[in-house]
Amino acid sequence: MSDASAARRQANLAGLQAEDHVARILQSDGWEILARRFREGGGELDLVARRDRVLRVVEVKLREPNDDSGLESIDELKLSRIDAATEAFLQRYDVPFDEVCLLVALVEPSPDGLRVTFLDDPA
Repeated sequence: MSDASAARRQANLAGLQAEDHVARILQSDGWEILARRFREGGGELDLVARRDRVLRVVEVKLREPNDDSGLESIDELKLSRIDAATEAFLQRYDVPFDEVCLLVALVEPSPDGLRVTFLDDPA
């Protein structure tokens, strides 16, 4: 296995761990996780969560400590892909909702584990 391949595998594993961590936080706050890594419509949704009739499409961004570049990686192209995947999700699953919003979870390692900052509907 090449160094680049090993690095990609490690980054993918770290991303999955970050998504799992965010999912556990949301579940402990009363959110039901409806989907993980939903791929359709030309985009991917890291997590889809619901509480009552509120739906949150969760974009998880794993960053190094003190790296505030998380939001910069969510450009117009990324937002359009998230929108397309969200539309595909809503068409595929009959989920009753009153509100659908983007929730960005910025995850960074800390001495105590992973620290998560939630940014609700930053667009």
